[in-house]
Amino acid sequence: MDTISLGKSGLKGWRARVADTVAPPVARRAGVADDDVRAVIGALFFALSVVYVVGTVKRMAARS
Repeated sequence: MDTISLGKSGLKGWRARVADTVAPPVARRAGVADDDVRAVIGALFFALSVVYVVGTVKRMAARS
């Protein structure tokens, strides 16, 4: 699996709609492909999810 596919795999539902809306203008301004921007957005959403889960686990562990 390449990095573009990996990043885009995080785009489902409303996240995909956000990426589809944001990617074309950002890609034009940055001079990169739309798929690259979508992959970065997907990776960011994935990273935010990981941070949320890790924070939740830490809070849960601190309570016990």
